[in-house]
Amino acid sequence: MIDLHMHTTASDGRCAPDELVQRAQAAGITTLSVSDHDTMLAVGPVGAAAAAAGIEFVPGIEITSVSAGKDVHVLGYFLHSETPGLAGLIADQRRRRLARAQEIGERLARMGAAIDVEELIAKAGSQSGKAIARPQIAQALIKAGHVATVAEAFDRYLGESCGAYVPHTGASPQEVIGLVRAGGGIASLAHPGYTKQDAIIPQLVEAGLAAIEAYHSSHDPEMTAHYLALSKTFDLVVTGGSDYHGEGTRRSEFFGKTQLPQDEYLRFLERAGRTRESVAGRYGNPRSRE
Repeated sequence: MIDLHMHTTASDGRCAPDELVQRAQAAGITTLSVSDHDTMLAVGPVGAAAAAAGIEFVPGIEITSVSAGKDVHVLGYFLHSETPGLAGLIADQRRRRLARAQEIGERLARMGAAIDVEELIAKAGSQSGKAIARPQIAQALIKAGHVATVAEAFDRYLGESCGAYVPHTGASPQEVIGLVRAGGGIASLAHPGYTKQDAIIPQLVEAGLAAIEAYHSSHDPEMTAHYLALSKTFDLVVTGGSDYHGEGTRRSEFFGKTQLPQDEYLRFLERAGRTRESVAGRYGNPRSRE
């Protein structure tokens, strides 16, 4: 079972690196990638825990870019943390996320749903490299008693059509894809069906997009088939994963179920210029899937 999209407490996930690997092992996942939002803080700890558990590991990051005022999430795989320009980009993203969290907090207060934004910022500041995202603000809304669930927080306050939503600002997807390519990584468009990104795919392919996340917990079978067809049209390889953020979060029931087929994973490795043996040698020992 191959899952190339999950998150830890380094961004907006609920699991620390060791716990995430333990949960993955219990779910039968044999290859995983951590792809936290705008940080690679957990890549080392998850890679070490995966190696100890005999799980094949692919380092990753999910970088938020912006096109026409809309978020475009780019997954970067096999990207080295010392890639030129990456640290600066992540630092800029962090500053923007903090400013965005403060503005969301101000809007929530005006809507009668005040939260302790400073507590969120202080917590992020105590963990260098930690990124703040809307799921953490949703948890703050639950803690303050304004909503009962993360889903309700998004439906009432944080979704794109809601009064407290603040659009991201930042680098363009073309810039992010260029940075990933320059760093020797492979760039994949994350959950395109969820964020409705079809219109910009040709531009991203021209910029060097190498893959598309056809398998995702928000994609139904018809949507998956649609993006598999688009991958052939644009000569892209395919990635996939559950986008797991921890128990009690949206779509957590797909953890251990949404997966990337092995033949697609092997094509992904080939496009990345790697083999399973080279990945295992650096990041952990793969279990047999024969």
